[in-house]
Amino acid sequence: MGTEKKKRMAIVASKGTLDMAYPPLILASTAAAMDAEVAIFFTLYGVDMVNKHKNGRLQVSPIANPAMPSPIPFPNIIGVLPGMTPMATSMMKGMIKKINWPSIPELLQTCIEADVKMIACAPTLEMTDLKKEDLVEGVTVGGAAEFLDFAFDADITLFI
Repeated sequence: MGTEKKKRMAIVASKGTLDMAYPPLILASTAAAMDAEVAIFFTLYGVDMVNKHKNGRLQVSPIANPAMPSPIPFPNIIGVLPGMTPMATSMMKGMIKKINWPSIPELLQTCIEADVKMIACAPTLEMTDLKKEDLVEGVTVGGAAEFLDFAFDADITLFI
């Protein structure tokens, strides 16, 4: 009998906020732990997740975030006040700590150790003047074609 093909998950990570960094990294590390092949394509603001100068300082924006818990019924109005982004970020970090989740840099390391293929979008790097040296070790640089080559054979494709 032939060997069974591994399941594949392809993820596009396009957001660079703290609350949007967890879903692709948790899903990728979990799928890899379940013996799936996984690739994440970090594009646009998603590159902040793998930027070693930013990934430990990602923030949560309370503006236009209707799910953001708030004691006041108009979080979007309140969100424009000075200091609300650090407050929202602090609140999120507190919730993360309470359930003992790893930090974004720790989750990235988990993904690297689990052989998750992590690709930073070359045009995004060019557009933002980032270099390969600015990225977390283990992240490769590539374009849409490299990611799509993997994604064409994926069982699950997610855009986050």
